Amino acid sequence: MTADLRRSQLADHPSGGHPAVRELPFRTMVNVRTSASELLGVPLPGPNTFATVGERSILWLGPDEWLVVAPPNDPVADELTGDSVVDVSANRTTIELAGPHARDILEKGTSIDLHPRAFGPGRCAQTLLARAQVVLAQVDGEPTYHVLVRGSFASYLADWLVDAAREFR
Repeated sequence: MTADLRRSQLADHPSGGHPAVRELPFRTMVNVRTSASELLGVPLPGPNTFATVGERSILWLGPDEWLVVAPPNDPVADELTGDSVVDVSANRTTIELAGPHARDILEKGTSIDLHPRAFGPGRCAQTLLARAQVVLAQVDGEPTYHVLVRGSFASYLADWLVDAAREFR
């Protein structure tokens, strides 16, 4: 058996004492371009929304593009068909931000309207957060957000989130 030698982007990052900011490392991410109307047995989500199938999510990225996010080492890519199916797991990490002030923290760094009437559970968007390109998804009403960010920006963005959260301790 081969040892797992992967190291997460934020393995050594201090949480800054803010438990609402944490990494969900090594998630499987597969980019799919397709003209089909469903993936994984469910209708494809429309603009700026996502669908959940068990522990997997299908996030809308563009008119014919979706990102399938699954637990680490999930063989979901083997189940997908489309014009282009590319495993992009190593490209991004996921930072989870949760709690009653999560929305307030994110609003400090993004121009999109995160008010529940505009962006609630099941919504996602590609946007800038603190000048870093991210995919942002609200996964529940707590609210809990998943911020998918390129590995090279992960430490910077985690530092920014911890700093932005300081006033809410």
